Amino acid sequence: MSSEPVINQPEATHTPVVPTSSSSPQSFFKEKASRIKRKVTTRDGWIGDYDYAWLCTPSLPFMRQERRMPPFYALDANLPLVLAISSGLQHALAMLAGLITPPIIFASALNLDPATSAYMISSSLIGCGIMSLVQMSRIHLFKGYYLGTGLITVVGTSFATLSTANAIFDAMYRDGTCSSTVGPDGTVTRLACPDAYGMVLGTSLVCSFLEIAMSFSSPRVLKRVFPPLVTGTVILMIGASLIGTSGAANWGGGSNACQTRPETGIFQLCPTIFAPRPLPWGSPEFIGLGFLSFSAIILTEIFGSPFLKNISIIVGLVVGCIVAGATGYMSNATIKSAPAITFLWVHTFKINVYPPAILPMLAVYVSLAMEAIGDITASAEVSRQEVTGDVFDSRIQGGILGDGISGFISALFTVTPLSVFAQNNGVIAITRCANRGAGRWCCFFLILFGVLGKISGVFLAIPNPVLGGVTTFLFASVAASGIRVLGLVRFTRRDRFVLGAALAFGFADLLHEDIFTHLFEGVKSPNKGLQGLFDSITIVLSTPFLASGIVAAVLNLILPQEEEEVVDETSSIDKLDHVELQEKQS
Repeated sequence: MSSEPVINQPEATHTPVVPTSSSSPQSFFKEKASRIKRKVTTRDGWIGDYDYAWLCTPSLPFMRQERRMPPFYALDANLPLVLAISSGLQHALAMLAGLITPPIIFASALNLDPATSAYMISSSLIGCGIMSLVQMSRIHLFKGYYLGTGLITVVGTSFATLSTANAIFDAMYRDGTCSSTVGPDGTVTRLACPDAYGMVLGTSLVCSFLEIAMSFSSPRVLKRVFPPLVTGTVILMIGASLIGTSGAANWGGGSNACQTRPETGIFQLCPTIFAPRPLPWGSPEFIGLGFLSFSAIILTEIFGSPFLKNISIIVGLVVGCIVAGATGYMSNATIKSAPAITFLWVHTFKINVYPPAILPMLAVYVSLAMEAIGDITASAEVSRQEVTGDVFDSRIQGGILGDGISGFISALFTVTPLSVFAQNNGVIAITRCANRGAGRWCCFFLILFGVLGKISGVFLAIPNPVLGGVTTFLFASVAASGIRVLGLVRFTRRDRFVLGAALAFGFADLLHEDIFTHLFEGVKSPNKGLQGLFDSITIVLSTPFLASGIVAAVLNLILPQEEEEVVDETSSIDKLDHVELQEKQS
């Protein structure tokens, strides 16, 4: 990047004057119609004074470039149509990879057919578009309570749900809720189990009332119970666990049974022996495809224009798919079988409650509330809104309530819990556009992508190594976000103790994932209710972010605070250099 000084254009355009409540409805609608007419019939309404050339200019090395930053557009500023549409598209593309990844992984874990898998992707996109509109709305309910944040706060399928659902699916296959077969060589093949997905939906629907109830608690109390020490640990472990169970596994060829490299059966090669060009897990061809996608993300960040940097994940997917298609690793079967147009409830699932999943899902909703506090704070900061005071607290309250209601409604949409996404804050920072008009266009594009069924077929056709290379980066970014949150902690001896104890459980799960699986095998003939409790505890302890998050939250509450340590900030290397300098002088 050039080190030339930044030349700023004028600051944010002013918010248009809205008629007061004393104005008659006729004059209000007349003024509104007049503004719409000016916007669609004038050059200023379409284009404005935004520097679109800056948005599309790549960062070329070794070249002198003058950067002219565009104006900042506030929440309700008068936004040109072209900028609103282009910013909305950037927001949609920036979050696209994060939205399609969970349904693809869910479908793969349950061995669902391509038609159902494509529908799950479409319903996820449509549900995210609809519920993002709710989060941006900031609807006043009663007294000081709101629904939504009033910011460009988009929602997406939570990675916390993804990590927990995988553990729940494992439990269902173990206890016979879902069927599987065992080959002659001992290879376990999971049969299709759409009812398992319906059970996760039903359980999440019931448990969503916990987060709805939490939203009516004081945000200050929630932030005291879940400080950065706890939330940072949870976010770190979510990202780290997904890298191992999904990202890296798919990079090697697949996260199914093929990663054990059995000698017989359909998983002898990855992703199966029926793939266009199947290979053993971890083959150099697979690693190369994933690395190509990973490298494309890095090169886009170095040389790409602001627009491309916002969608670097999509660039990585596109580059990887082009090469994979040209070399025969990509099939168009899912594209052909996908419908041209689709919508919610084209496929349905039997909604039911899986009792052992209740405790884990309750913990998931607590973690979603924790994440929402951090994500809404970041969105307010990048949107140049206050992050203290009653208005900010009401944004936190409205966002958590929106999260809980999204969890309830998303289950009816056949989508796993939706929660606040933080990826779009980077788009706001780069484009300098925090206007909710751009957010509404983002919702429009998400719904459009979901309705066009062929797009889901394209996403489903992405080869596992390409998806793995990209999602490994995506999940690592989640872990990095957790480290950033932990960086806000002062780290007294007490804080280091709490973090160490929490990470002990988290990393134990990561490095030896079946350590708690056999915990209750010594209990003889437990009744159905007791067995369900045992299964719930096992799922919680086997999920790294749940185990570490619970330990961190409990210890943070029971261990007394201590006075801050006086730390000598001079490093040992600096001290050694000083001693050597004194010796030379003497």
